[in-house]
Amino acid sequence: MQVSVESSEGLERRMTVELPAEKVNQAVEKRLKEIARTVRLDGFRPGKVPLSVVRKRFSNDAKQEVFGDLVQSSYFEALMQEKLNPAGEPSIEPVEKAADEGLAYVAVFEVMPEVSLNPLGDATVQRPVVEVTDDDLNNMVEKLRKQRVTWSEVDRAAQEGDQVTVNFKGYIDGEAFEGGSADGVPLELGSHGMIEGFEEGLVGAKAGESRTLELTFPEDYRAEHLAGKPAKFEVEVTKVSESVLPEVNEEFIKAFGIKEDGVEGFYREIRANMTRELEDKIRNQVKEQAMDALLEANKLDVPKALVKREAEVLLQQTKANLAQGGQGNNINLPVELFEDQAKKRVTLGLIIAEVVSSNSIEVDEDRVRQRIEEFAQTYEEPQQVIDYYYGNKEQLSGIQNLVLEDQVVDWVLDQVKVEDVTKTFDEVMNPAAPDAEAADE
Repeated sequence: MQVSVESSEGLERRMTVELPAEKVNQAVEKRLKEIARTVRLDGFRPGKVPLSVVRKRFSNDAKQEVFGDLVQSSYFEALMQEKLNPAGEPSIEPVEKAADEGLAYVAVFEVMPEVSLNPLGDATVQRPVVEVTDDDLNNMVEKLRKQRVTWSEVDRAAQEGDQVTVNFKGYIDGEAFEGGSADGVPLELGSHGMIEGFEEGLVGAKAGESRTLELTFPEDYRAEHLAGKPAKFEVEVTKVSESVLPEVNEEFIKAFGIKEDGVEGFYREIRANMTRELEDKIRNQVKEQAMDALLEANKLDVPKALVKREAEVLLQQTKANLAQGGQGNNINLPVELFEDQAKKRVTLGLIIAEVVSSNSIEVDEDRVRQRIEEFAQTYEEPQQVIDYYYGNKEQLSGIQNLVLEDQVVDWVLDQVKVEDVTKTFDEVMNPAAPDAEAADE
């Protein structure tokens, strides 16, 4: 067998494999003899068909089968001979040769890149230092109360934060448009559930009052046929209601499954949950910065085949998530939408694997146990959750991979400058978008 390898663009390789006629003919002859032992032909007893007849009838079929087998076996043999590590399946291109010249083909594939870790340079990771204050706790309880708000009808003008019940009809160029009319719609003023100006235009209205609102749909409105168009809405207010927040009492806390120590136990449990969520958020923010440092220091050319495969995985995950929300059947997402994210994940996967390998990092099973126990505490029966993970290899492997990534983060933190930055609970849990931060500056 003769093998030659040509480097193409990036990680692509073109490997030419040539097999001598003698080896091909021997394989074909062996296959014909196998056929002769089992073939049934009119006029011959099973197993007694002359080889010359079998060769005449089945020569082409035997060659096709043998060629397929020889390509597969010689491909992997050639990879080992040339010490190549392919990424994905090859594209096989047959090479035309005379019958007495054997078999030749070109296998086109990508190889896995060689990863050589670079120093992380002057990279800095900011680690938030935060505590859950009493104000944070009280704000969280207020949010929980607002989630269970009730509405009480009032006989006064509507204010910001009130709920109004309305009937409305929308017109464009004097004609009612589809989807622009509804009756008995509850609308919280200030919720921004309607286009700009609609809710604002109802502040000060009383039950039984009608108002005409001259508005314009946003340029980026989801319904393209309405985007940017001026519209008139005739709105009738049928009811005005004010919010009533529940008291934090025994009845209220029952909804949260708190069974011990009453209101005091409720506040203690809420603080514990906030602390767990805060620790997860800090861990994820530090991890993201550590991974960005690895990516910045280690630029890799990654196989397109792996990126494509990962993009398909992300697409299917997104479809599954949308389906759970009842939207999966209505949205057709192109796989190209996920390629950038897929490339980042593939690159990180290769870098992390090299960090683990070159530093002989092994999964810390104590940390695995700790992570599972932390997660289990959010359930009523923690031990059942712990037993579930340790009884399910796939689920346990997922936690082990997370812990291994945490250990890689620890390795990165030893290589870079770490700055502790004091922040508030809200700053960590609800970070401002980059554009908003730039605007503030």
